[in-house]
Amino acid sequence: SEVAELLGLMHFMEGMRLITTVELVAPRPDENVTVTETEFNNVPVRLYLPRRAPAGLRRAMVYFHGGGWCLGDAGMQSYDHISRRISNELNAVVVSVNYRLAPQHRFPVPFEDVYTATKFFLQSKVLSHYGVDPARVCVAGDSAGGNLAAAVAQQLVEDPEVKTKLKAQILLYPALQALDLNLPSYRDNYNKPLLPGWLMVRFWSEYFTSDPALREAMASNRHVPAEAGHLFQLVNWSHWLPAEMQKGHVYS
Repeated sequence: SEVAELLGLMHFMEGMRLITTVELVAPRPDENVTVTETEFNNVPVRLYLPRRAPAGLRRAMVYFHGGGWCLGDAGMQSYDHISRRISNELNAVVVSVNYRLAPQHRFPVPFEDVYTATKFFLQSKVLSHYGVDPARVCVAGDSAGGNLAAAVAQQLVEDPEVKTKLKAQILLYPALQALDLNLPSYRDNYNKPLLPGWLMVRFWSEYFTSDPALREAMASNRHVPAEAGHLFQLVNWSHWLPAEMQKGHVYS
């Protein structure tokens, strides 16, 4: 991806996205779950409905995939697998949202897509159509999807148009803060496989802007303006991280 970008052949994230395309699977039903693709208020979703007869109203989960806001798809084999398993084992309706991705669609577009789809699903008539118990609906997501799930949960509380309240939010290794990118985990794993620190910085910066200056500032942890310095007390890991996990790291 880096070479292709340097040669001007494609954007770095377009090259990375090729990895996800080989993982895509068709929305085929199986003996336990019916799988279809539709749209909720113009946002594509993959819908998983249990085949067995319900004993009553079902649970429901609205799921947002990970991928640094730049990669991923609800149709990837891994996400299709987890959605099928959740739907079958919990006898739940699962709505896996295919939100638009950066860098073509930067913040706030991915958030707006998942929020729009969730808000549509939470309408009484829609929940009733799918036989969902309005008291047992949650949002969930992994990585960047966990970020989106947390943001959706917060925004729904403040939305007077939404009468259905979420039962829970399920956040799997969520990306919840971008104030301090010099955490011990960033230091220890900066050059480790799968998600090195430099790639996480690239994901964050591509989500926000096309300006490479932000990426450079985030890479050196100098991206927060001085007037926002008081926010660092909220993410001061030296207060929360057990001593055995702090190792030789010193907070600064």
